[in-house]
Amino acid sequence: MRTTLVVRLDSDGDVLLAGPAVRAVSRSGDRVVLLCGPRGAAAARLLPGVADIVVWRCPWVDPEPPAVEPVELLRLADQLRGCRVARALVLTSYHQSPLPTALLLRLARVPWIGAVSEDYPGSLLDLRHRLPDRGLHEVERMLALVVAAGHPPDGSDLQLRRPLPDTRPLTGSGAYLVVHPGAAAPSRAPSAGWSAAAVRALVADGHRVVVTGSLAERSATATEPALDLRGRTTLAQLADVLDRAACVVVGNTGPAHLAAAVGTPVVSLFAPVVPAERWRPWGVPSVLLGDQLAACRLTRARACPVPGHPCLDGIDPAAVVGAVHHLTRELEASA
Repeated sequence: MRTTLVVRLDSDGDVLLAGPAVRAVSRSGDRVVLLCGPRGAAAARLLPGVADIVVWRCPWVDPEPPAVEPVELLRLADQLRGCRVARALVLTSYHQSPLPTALLLRLARVPWIGAVSEDYPGSLLDLRHRLPDRGLHEVERMLALVVAAGHPPDGSDLQLRRPLPDTRPLTGSGAYLVVHPGAAAPSRAPSAGWSAAAVRALVADGHRVVVTGSLAERSATATEPALDLRGRTTLAQLADVLDRAACVVVGNTGPAHLAAAVGTPVVSLFAPVVPAERWRPWGVPSVLLGDQLAACRLTRARACPVPGHPCLDGIDPAAVVGAVHHLTRELEASA
């Protein structure tokens, strides 16, 4: 069986969006090894079609990059040679170059490499795929590459390995919706005060609210009277919590794509530092909130460059309540 290395070196959300591309390669009969960063490893373990993963913190992709150490590059090249990779597909976002990674793969003696690249690749790529200059979603961008490499898609929906761990002992019985107030990049999360106000508005409207996130976020936002599960779930457990939720209120961050992967509707609190057309929730009913013409638009800033964080904190919590009503009514109508 031929081994194909699929590369996606950034975060959990990016890896989840690579899921349809990974399934297409696996469906064609190849054994898929996924090269990912430590921020994406938990998501990689949830993807159908992945036979094995290699985890490496990439100096030209990680948001807190380590120094470029030649010995580390050579160690990874040796590890990849041991995987007996026949082909590699380097998946990137529109603002990333695949060429540094392709050079590393040439050092690992990978005989065939494909990627989307606007830059001239010389002999670094065997397949230099070029895309139209328009805003393809990340899922579409990655699928376009694997199709060009000869792998017909197995659908474009996001999927996870099942079964997921049962989290009913954590959530309790009864219907609920999830508010996930944090994000990997602070610019993509509303302030603690706004998040607390949104939780109160949803509870006042009669919803049972479960708040999710990391342990570090617990002191940032008061969540009473919601159920606080921050710091109490793995990514797989979080997927189960989201799977059983009626709706998820979340920024442009990994759990938004995790919700999409389990088919749960999303109220997307979307900061326009990156374009929504490329990173909006994929394949599920969603409502996008946030000023998409705010001054931070397309800056890719990780910290908000505008005082007061108006793109997200300017959202009326009543609009969140209204969006939840819209999505839950839509779900009931289709049941």
